[in-house]
Amino acid sequence: MAERDDTYTHGHHPSVLKSHQWRTAANSAGFLLERLRPGMRLLDIGCGPGTITTELATLVAPGEVLGIDRAPEIIATATASLPPGTSSPRFAVDDVYDLALDDASFDVVYAHQVLQHLSDPVAALREMRRVLVPGGLVAVRDSDYRSFLWSPADPVLDRWNDLYHEVTRRNHAEADAGRHLYRWVADAGFVDLRVTSSTWTFHAPDDRAWWGGLWSERIQHSALADQLLSEGLATPDELAEIAAAFDAWATAEDGLFLLVHGEVLATRPD
Repeated sequence: MAERDDTYTHGHHPSVLKSHQWRTAANSAGFLLERLRPGMRLLDIGCGPGTITTELATLVAPGEVLGIDRAPEIIATATASLPPGTSSPRFAVDDVYDLALDDASFDVVYAHQVLQHLSDPVAALREMRRVLVPGGLVAVRDSDYRSFLWSPADPVLDRWNDLYHEVTRRNHAEADAGRHLYRWVADAGFVDLRVTSSTWTFHAPDDRAWWGGLWSERIQHSALADQLLSEGLATPDELAEIAAAFDAWATAEDGLFLLVHGEVLATRPD
């Protein structure tokens, strides 16, 4: 299977990496944790800097855990973060559409915030099914940008959300993946679907400052910003206005931001 030339909308700017390094098993894989057991073999697809992967490895130890990502520089970051002599997790560069892994080699495949960036999520899920043992478990979680809620209301942030959707459409990706996951998983041949949802909530002052500052930087300096400008979807002044709106939201005493995620646990048939 040839590797698809999918575009990762966010890129790997430090403002993006900062978000990924904040993620934990508790805030990003809670729907999976009760199903994990010592000795399981687990594959983390789109592992990023490996913060979730490393925590999952402690939960299935002495089982084998492998984190993969298509970006060599991100795999290098994840590997460098491990203590010397660590044998699990391991990290490797790989392609979700054509994994360099044997059939039926993992008990669990986990993918967080991955399918929303793919042009063919069902094909990726079928490849995940291939590397699972019969009866093995797939666990996927993706956000749903159109379901995001924030207060106080701000038409500039509405514009940010619209622009994000336009970029992802051009990248043949799905910003609202959270609401489609269960169909994609079923179409890929999995059974016994357990469909849930969860949120990230930013309301406390420190949380608002972190989330607002992250997006204020990302909307002006990441690959997302580069694409918005290069394709004429926004001007530098408009991106600066969006950044200022995030800064203003972050300092609003009644500021609230809710990020909705869809989640699916499912089984590979025997």
